[in-house]
Amino acid sequence: MRFGSERRVRRLLERADVCVGGNRPWDIEVHDGRFFGSVARSGALGAGEAYSAEWWDCPRLDQLVERVVATGAVDRFAGYLGRARAAWRRAFGNGRGTVADIHYARDPAFFRAWLGPTLNYSCGYWRSATNLDDAQRHKMSLIAAKLQLGPGDRVLDIGCGWGGLARYLGEVGCRVVGVTNTPAQAAFAQRHCAGLDVRILGCDFRDPQVRAAGPFDRVVSVGMFEHVGRRHHGEFLNLCRHVLPPGGLALLHTMGRTTPGDFDSWTDRYIFPNSYVPSMADIVEAAAGRFVVEDWHNFGADYDRTLMAWHAGFEQWAKVQSPPCDPHFYRTWRYYLLTYAGYFRTRQRAQLWQIVLAKDGVAGGYRSVRDVCPTARPEVKKV
Repeated sequence: MRFGSERRVRRLLERADVCVGGNRPWDIEVHDGRFFGSVARSGALGAGEAYSAEWWDCPRLDQLVERVVATGAVDRFAGYLGRARAAWRRAFGNGRGTVADIHYARDPAFFRAWLGPTLNYSCGYWRSATNLDDAQRHKMSLIAAKLQLGPGDRVLDIGCGWGGLARYLGEVGCRVVGVTNTPAQAAFAQRHCAGLDVRILGCDFRDPQVRAAGPFDRVVSVGMFEHVGRRHHGEFLNLCRHVLPPGGLALLHTMGRTTPGDFDSWTDRYIFPNSYVPSMADIVEAAAGRFVVEDWHNFGADYDRTLMAWHAGFEQWAKVQSPPCDPHFYRTWRYYLLTYAGYFRTRQRAQLWQIVLAKDGVAGGYRSVRDVCPTARPEVKKV
């Protein structure tokens, strides 16, 4: 049985020009023969589990995944279980509480070590940026420009995380209500935004107090829509519509899936449980009758650079840990960051979208924004 699995996996890798025991950066070294059976049975899920267990290695995981995805080899071992898992998540997955409890509840110091001072855990905008911090600040400036924000505007930030965007908008004079269902994030975000007109609600977006906090001039959600679940897309946009005035704008910043089926079964189990990456059709269907889609901006290639920058910061964090970082934890997070970089680099499987929605449409049309001033910074209020 093992030898049959090994032959199948080797043939699969050869299609992507990947050798077992080769000396190129994307070639792999197998330390434990169980690797082959794990991949043959469970595909991407098995490959990730085997990597965390130290059954195999690769000098450049990002280049390996880039090749495997580009050739379509990543889909050849998806199997019935992978298709069934994806179908269940499309129908029922909602991410409520699960991701908050498993992923985001870690000490904020861990994330800050490699996300940087902006604490933005989402794709940066690298059009005019040369480093991670600038890319994240340009992203926040781009969001403010797309939403046509000015001093005094009331903004609902759904999925505010550690409050990086809420703080940025508060510093330019907006009045912000942020929402996160992770208690550790809510507590940190409130401290992070101290002295600004920013209020953080530690609850699910469906909690009645979110609606009660309205009305708002604008709504923004960055990196949260992936955790809503297809079943609840309509509820999410109903909330946005309810709190906005006629012509009010909402911005979704979300990863997007461009191929059918399971996005990544390993990440779904070990990194972002119960998540669902939406397709274009999912978003258009949910917006119908609720919003006019005014602008659709794809800068998925920027996620490759963002993830590689995060990985570099994560490696620096791991090097200075005393006692040393747990090997299984280290390999799991390294695998996540580098394989996602490979996914986005191919431009075939995953994208990053910023979508501007208008309640009943913008009278006379909406002006799309792509350029931001690289030197623009908010005037920071003294706190």
